Amino acid sequence: MITVKNVSMKFDLGIEKGNSFKNKFIAIFDRKRRHKKEYFWALKDVSFEVKKGEVIGLIGSNGAGKSTMLKVVSGVMKPTKGKVTIEGSIAPMIELGAGFDSELTARENIYLNGAVLGYSEKFLNSKFDEIVEFSELKDFLDVPIKNFSSGMIAKLAFSISTVVNPDILIVDEILSVGDIKFQEKSLNKMMEMIKGGTTVLYVSHSLESIRELCDRVIWLDHGEVVKMGDTKKICDEYYFKQMGVPYEEKKSKKKKKKND
Repeated sequence: MITVKNVSMKFDLGIEKGNSFKNKFIAIFDRKRRHKKEYFWALKDVSFEVKKGEVIGLIGSNGAGKSTMLKVVSGVMKPTKGKVTIEGSIAPMIELGAGFDSELTARENIYLNGAVLGYSEKFLNSKFDEIVEFSELKDFLDVPIKNFSSGMIAKLAFSISTVVNPDILIVDEILSVGDIKFQEKSLNKMMEMIKGGTTVLYVSHSLESIRELCDRVIWLDHGEVVKMGDTKKICDEYYFKQMGVPYEEKKSKKKKKKND
């Protein structure tokens, strides 16, 4: 379903800086600054495959390249190097609410955001009540979303994004949106899609949800793949590293305690 082959992504940090008169003037007299390369590689030669129906988790600290990888796979960004091949329809749930207009009402944004996601007006008309019911925002449909809390906006965006059953679901931390009750609804909705055979690429800082949902895990660090494979093993290794405890040492202590 998803094939990522030797993908690298470079960001140029100096594009905006170099356009100002002040920075150009300083660069004339600052030789080091003039020749400094202001870019970084968010992804470095990443390769992996996701089979139909698999749920693959991406873990790593902030800046590891997880969200960038999702944007490349979903087509939001074009990789600097490498190739991504997708088989089937794809629904990216990244930066929920990014396609909203704050001056428009919730009702109007359902149609606006739905159009951005590629839904027809006829389809949105048929699914309108379902979207509203799931979002729990029936009493706020004609309120401009600039008056919404961030949780309300996330609820609306999630409800619109999940009204379809795509072949591939790209998920970035969405299970933390809204209140506890809505988080439970979000998890149940995602589980329903997974059981229906949807292939999922999932990013989360919650190792608990990664362990619960994912068949395999890819551990990224500074844009490179550290390890990929068994969910429990890699999550344990990652956790112990974040805590500053060597994984092998921890394993040996467990064995010793068991023998005693």
